[in-house]
Amino acid sequence: MNKFFFIVIMFFFSCSCSKKSNTTNNPAGRVSSDSIPLCINNLIDSFKMENIQNPPRKVYSYTYKSNTVFYIPSICCDQYSTLYDDNCNIIGHPDGGFSGRGDGSIPDFFTVSTNETLIWKDDR
Repeated sequence: MNKFFFIVIMFFFSCSCSKKSNTTNNPAGRVSSDSIPLCINNLIDSFKMENIQNPPRKVYSYTYKSNTVFYIPSICCDQYSTLYDDNCNIIGHPDGGFSGRGDGSIPDFFTVSTNETLIWKDDR
């Protein structure tokens, strides 16, 4: 628990949240790391320091209501997934939790979002 708390604190203190460039896909179908907000890259770096999770950690980008957003699925049952905007603000939790329906703040996410792109997957 202390390690998780440290990682979360490190993420928020290191978040610069500026975009580096426009989103472009690389040949593997993943978004170039140059186009990912710095704080999302920092979050990915913190995932790399964690123990291997099952299922593996993943980060996706979507277009949601004409904006690029970043979706991080939960790693276990009854935990929320998190959706960030391109400024690294948490928009809400579209799924997970005890009901599996998230926190209710963005119930339309999976029906109106488009352009799902895998940004990163823990392949360790």
